[in-house]
Amino acid sequence: MKDPRDVFICRCEEVTLREIEEAIEEGYTTVDDVKRITRAGMGLCQGRSCSKVIARLISEKTGIPLSDLLQTGYRYPVRPEKMMVLDNDGEGDE
Repeated sequence: MKDPRDVFICRCEEVTLREIEEAIEEGYTTVDDVKRITRAGMGLCQGRSCSKVIARLISEKTGIPLSDLLQTGYRYPVRPEKMMVLDNDGEGDE
């Protein structure tokens, strides 16, 4: 049987519960700390799927109030743009 701690918490970066718990045990006690060490929250969704779960895990393991751990804002996902959108006249140099 597979270990339940091997479940993905951050699906975008494939970070498991085990990796997040290990980071917290090593002393990383903010969402940003865990993000830097594990890459959880650095994928396409920018943490929209996993940040609250990570904050809850940190709160449970450290006793830090959940309200002190939650982020107030998020970055929008990166989307490719055509280079001609950046051109001032929109016609390009062909």
